[in-house]
Amino acid sequence: MKTAPCPLVSPSPLFPLSPAPMFPSPDIATVYRACNPSQTLNVNHPDERAYYINLAAARGGDITGELDANITLFSPNEPTCQLLAGHIGCGKSTELRRLQASLQDRGFYVIYFESSQDLDMADLDVGDILLAIARQVSENLVEVSDACTSGTLVAMLEKADRLLTTEIPAVETDGASGSLRSQLRRLSQKTHGRPDLRGQLRQYLEPRIQTFLDALNRELLEPAIAVLRQQGKQGLVIAIDNLDRIEMTQKPWGRSQPEYLFVDRGDRLSKLSCHVVYTIPLSLLFSRELSRLTLAFGIDPKVLPMVSVKRRDGRRFAPGLSLLRQMVLARAFPQQSPQERLTLVPKLFDRPQTLDLLCYASGGHVRNLLRLLHHQIEKERAFPLSRESLDAAMRERRDRLFLSITPEERTLLKRVAREKRIDNNDAYRTLVRSMFVFEYRDDDGSWFDINPLLQ
Repeated sequence: MKTAPCPLVSPSPLFPLSPAPMFPSPDIATVYRACNPSQTLNVNHPDERAYYINLAAARGGDITGELDANITLFSPNEPTCQLLAGHIGCGKSTELRRLQASLQDRGFYVIYFESSQDLDMADLDVGDILLAIARQVSENLVEVSDACTSGTLVAMLEKADRLLTTEIPAVETDGASGSLRSQLRRLSQKTHGRPDLRGQLRQYLEPRIQTFLDALNRELLEPAIAVLRQQGKQGLVIAIDNLDRIEMTQKPWGRSQPEYLFVDRGDRLSKLSCHVVYTIPLSLLFSRELSRLTLAFGIDPKVLPMVSVKRRDGRRFAPGLSLLRQMVLARAFPQQSPQERLTLVPKLFDRPQTLDLLCYASGGHVRNLLRLLHHQIEKERAFPLSRESLDAAMRERRDRLFLSITPEERTLLKRVAREKRIDNNDAYRTLVRSMFVFEYRDDDGSWFDINPLLQ
């Protein structure tokens, strides 16, 4: 695909011209581990907090700040439900962790969990999600869930337990054997890895889902909030990550799984008696069902776009590149100030332009940036990293992307590169989902461009 030459190969005036100070080169194995693209940065962990760079200034707005304000400023005492979308790997998990830390500092009790660790992303129903929420609350607020030994919720779970035709050893509960927590644990153990038993559980729950939801609110969430407020907390927030990774499988009646969960059944997911944040698939925002989605939840989803590395007209975007440089340098020099890190670039790269090109080639996609750097370190295995090893890493990644592009998609990509927009149809949605096309934000709104590696 023929495009204008990359504008980031000339000397950058943003770098200091003085030589690097006397400073030991970082340990390459330590930097390699810090750049692992498969690991989510947890800003609540003291060893990882120094790696975090706030990229909001180059994303077109502070999405995490908006999520925070909707809870702490606008509705601290009333339940809220918010949706967060974005490319997989663009930094949503890190931003949810940042939100967790901010809310905890303001006195909220926050339960963050990755749904992919607890649920089957290929086969999900609303009852599965509500059960996962109940399990997480019961395990985090033991004094509440162990005190819940009767009522509609416990009765429903006990009946579901009896309906599942299997035998398992006694469950270790660390509490009352007839408590809500023990019942949830038992159901989780029975259905883990057993699609047939999950199906039986759904058949029981689905016709009773409103009753289950009402009981979940009345008998677990509301008592939990009351206990938390007695302890001086402001309220309960549940952040459910990785629901954007649910597979695009079709339900037997023809609806895609994301449409079924969030459009058809979103009214159930939005009615919890606490603050909830769900991640949702980006494809829903380019769907004809977007209006119904916002109607079901009563809100507009928030979108975490790419970090802008260039403007619509192709000129480089200095603020975005500056932040991405800091993101790379912080992995090697976490304790140094941003200005000090810039003087240490020669410790990592053969010249500043190599770091510039690395940042540009990522397209502002955080995981792509770390993946390229990770691969470059594997190739070179010593600092400073050269332009040659970066070129090799970029070529390999580019070639893998090109292998999956059809001739029809190549034509569409040329159009996106020229017009900076996409149409609302399946072909363009596939380009976005495959990360051939990225979304950016500026003062004029959204715009799109192709992954720079395809250039």
